[in-house]
Amino acid sequence: MNKDQVKGTVKEVTGKVQQKAGHMLGNPDQEAKGLAKKIEGKVQHKLGDAKEKVGDAREALKDAKKRP
Repeated sequence: MNKDQVKGTVKEVTGKVQQKAGHMLGNPDQEAKGLAKKIEGKVQHKLGDAKEKVGDAREALKDAKKRP
């Protein structure tokens, strides 16, 4: 797990909490901010997933080059 995956997960969870709190308190601004943060976290997590896949592919390519 890389730092983008971790930070994305944290943002997603805090956004979800903020969204629910805004909903429970009847505050649409906080609810919208929470939703935005949750989406931002999902995007960052997906970016981390992509970076990890690129890194894995790079390692596989290095290993393949080492084999005769």
